[in-house]
Amino acid sequence: MEHGSMTLRYYAPKGRDPQTPHDQDEIYIVASGSGTFFMNGERVPFGPGDALFAPAGAEHRFEDFSDDFATWVIFYGPDGGE
Repeated sequence: MEHGSMTLRYYAPKGRDPQTPHDQDEIYIVASGSGTFFMNGERVPFGPGDALFAPAGAEHRFEDFSDDFATWVIFYGPDGGE
């Protein structure tokens, strides 16, 4: 789904999360599973229904997540973030 600068995607990595920083701001809404979200040196636990934010250019990834982990990710705004 896309509209203007917004793109909605479903993300379900298997085993490890190979993400690199993105050009746009992101919001993750966890659909299933649990684990740890790493962003810019900090780690927070997550579970279903949690919302997580990663600003444009931030180092981030999901770690130690369960086999059923999946999340919606919303990319939005201009390159470089708002």
